[in-house]
Formats: sequence, structure tokens, C-alpha cells
Amino acid sequence: MTTTKKVMIGLGVAGGALLAAWLLTGDRGKKTKEFVSKKADDLKQAINKKKTGFDDSDVHYV
Repeated sequence: MTTTKKVMIGLGVAGGALLAAWLLTGDRGKKTKEFVSKKADDLKQAINKKKTGFDDSDVHYV
């Protein structure tokens, strides 16, 4: 891995850490936590809807 790639990955990780720290401080912290938990609940509901049984009772001839 070249030095340039290592620097870019490091900057990406550092930027993500700074964004997370900014989002979770002060009044934004409460709003961010509520937003993330709401989206997680929505995702769980969407996954549960997709898990409905698959009925392939029709006969398919090849």
C-alpha cells in the first residue's frame, strides 16, 4: 500500500471521527441519537417485512 493511500485512509478515518464527535456534542447529540434510533427501528421493521414466507407451491416444468 502506498503512502498516499495510507494518508487518504487516515484522513477519512479522522474526518469520520470529527464528524461523529461534532454530531454527538451539545444539543445535536440528543437529536442525533433520536434520529439514529428511529432509522434503526425503521430498518428492523423493513427487514422483518421481507422475511415473510416464500410459497412456491406451483409446479414448474423444465
